[in-house]
Amino acid sequence: MRKGVSSNQNFKYRIIGVDDEAGILDTLKVFLNKAGYDFVGITNPIKAIEMVKEEHFDLMLLDFIMTPIHGDQVVEKIRKFNKDLYILLLTGHKDLAPPLETIKRLDIQGYCEKSDKFDQLLLLVESGIKAISQMNQIREINYKLKDTYNKLEKAYMENIETLRYTVEAKDPYTRGHSDRVSEYSVLLGKKLHISDDDLNVLKIGGLFHDIGKIGIPDSILLKESKLTDNEYSEIKNHPTIGTHILSNATIFKDVLPVVKYHHERYDGHGYPTKLKGEEIPYLARITAIADSFDAMTSRRTYRNSLPIDVVKSEIERCKGSQFDPDYATAFLDILNNEYEKIEEIREKYNPEQ
Repeated sequence: MRKGVSSNQNFKYRIIGVDDEAGILDTLKVFLNKAGYDFVGITNPIKAIEMVKEEHFDLMLLDFIMTPIHGDQVVEKIRKFNKDLYILLLTGHKDLAPPLETIKRLDIQGYCEKSDKFDQLLLLVESGIKAISQMNQIREINYKLKDTYNKLEKAYMENIETLRYTVEAKDPYTRGHSDRVSEYSVLLGKKLHISDDDLNVLKIGGLFHDIGKIGIPDSILLKESKLTDNEYSEIKNHPTIGTHILSNATIFKDVLPVVKYHHERYDGHGYPTKLKGEEIPYLARITAIADSFDAMTSRRTYRNSLPIDVVKSEIERCKGSQFDPDYATAFLDILNNEYEKIEEIREKYNPEQ
């Protein structure tokens, strides 16, 4: 055992040796056990591959020329399911070593010529174990950082949820609005056959699309009479405010376009940036229809909910002006042929009528 190497500390590391000569494995076992390592020797390379699948090993000492398969073939198979195993290749002759490009391609950490003296091999093993130890420490640190980050994001999400409920609690007529917009958006997204990832963005974006209204004074938000031009300008700030609130957490990165642009109009007369047509992110165009539909079919302080036939006519009228015409057509198809799905959503969130 080399000076400074603790046998008790080394024993936690498992090394597997693969060589079709049993005598070499016996010698390696004595030598590496004496150095404090937990060593297992296998003469059958096929069996060794299966052992690596089923058990944990930190390092592999692998003969290059073997039967029925050579060492590089063993590594090829192992790398398909294990990218982390540290592998040192042993060669009987320097001339028989694999090409350098093969060593790089298979991520073999090093190779060593066989010898009656094992000092060079032990140096390589110790170097490998140090590298493994450092990688384990890095993984542990990354895991702790990720755990801490996940907890921070969870806490942030809970705070944002509280803000969302605060916005809706201000006005009993809009309670459940964000939940319904979320589900209507997903319903339309499925009709349009968008990806599952985008459906998830629609779901979250719908839930938080009006979060910026937390920054609008109650005197404006709850006003029963017609808004003045200045008050309406204040209302139009809520997409930008919402984007600013959510931009502090990476979990909301993909939903920011929905929050910021759900009041843009297809004809370019919307807000906050007057985007036009397909300049508007397509998930925001979907959410815009869902948002408008729920606004029209929900009771307000200044009016009752609109009859569904009136709502259909309004969506039809606004195709190509307020709404993306293709998405509006798809939503009208839902209203005409799958209205029970709309009713299920409205019943689920029990809107005031």
